[in-house]
Formats: sequence, structure tokens, C-alpha cells
Amino acid sequence: MENYFKEFLTGQAITLQQMTSSDLEAFVKIESEQKTLLLANDDIPFPNTFEDHSSFFQSISGKKEEFFFGIFEKSSNELIGSCAVYGINWKNSTCFVGISIGEQWHGKGLGTDAMNTLIHFIFNYISINKIKLQVFSFNKGAIRSYEKCGFTKEGSLRNELFRFGQFHDVLLFGLLREEWTQLEKQSSEGLEVL
Repeated sequence: MENYFKEFLTGQAITLQQMTSSDLEAFVKIESEQKTLLLANDDIPFPNTFEDHSSFFQSISGKKEEFFFGIFEKSSNELIGSCAVYGINWKNSTCFVGISIGEQWHGKGLGTDAMNTLIHFIFNYISINKIKLQVFSFNKGAIRSYEKCGFTKEGSLRNELFRFGQFHDVLLFGLLREEWTQLEKQSSEGLEVL
């Protein structure tokens, strides 16, 4: 039981925390970055206004069936991104996840750390059997990260996204509770997982 207290919303180099109004400016900066606009959202990549972000930020609540976290780098407690659990289907025990990391933090393993921490939260504290996500086919770094976390490609939506002057596939990934449990067991026994 002590492990659960120690590891709750805490990764190796990040923590997942509720954001406060003092984080709004950093959140808006990350969400307005070029890579965030092009890699994390299927809308037309036009930056939202500060008011748009502020309105979304004010709507975040722990009393809804969506869970939205700030991702904070442990040593500096700096906001480096955000992640969410959404689209929960209680009848079928599934949910979706999404993540966004500031550009300066890409390629450092912090997104993988944050996703693993989010997965721990879901499978330990929400009655969910399957976590799903969608990723653009050209987002190779995110795909590698999701695979490291144990996700399996389940299919693709062909020519689903128009970006960079052409159509691209959107890939569908899933992670089952039993797969995650097996990965956790292998990890605790010191076996190489991936």
C-alpha cells in the first residue's frame, strides 16, 4: 500500500497535478506552439485566443467524467504539458487519453513518463479495461512513445487528416488492462519489457 502513496501521480521525472490560475500563461504558451498545433489537434491549425484557452481552463473540474492534468517537471516544478482521460464509456469500460508536451521538452522521455503515469492512474483508480488513443501517422516520436508504454496499433482511419497539403492516416492504438498487468509484472521481476 505504501507504494501507491509514493507513486500516486508521480513518474520518474514528472508529476501530474491539477493546474491553477497561475499556470494559465504557461499552458497557453504550450498550446499555442507550432508543434502542438500541428501534432496534437485535428482542427485547422490556427492558434486559439487567450480567452479561448482561459475559458477551457476555467471549465476543468474534478467533478466531471474527464480528468485533465498538468504535467510538471519534478526538479523545477515547471509546467511542461498536459494530459487527459476523456470519452469514458462506463458500460464498456473504455476511455481515451491525450497528451501534449511543450516543444522544448520533446525527445527527453518526459512524454513517455507522463503517459505511463497517466496509465497507472487509470488502471489503479478507474474501473477501465481498455485505454484508447489516436495519433497522426506522421507523428513518429509519439508513436514510438506509445509503443514503449505498451499500446498496440489496432487500425487506421485512412486519409482522415489534411495537413501539410495532403491527406494522412490517423492511427488507432489500444492498451488492455491485462496487457498492462503483464508488463508491470515483467518490469517488477526485472525483465526487459520492450
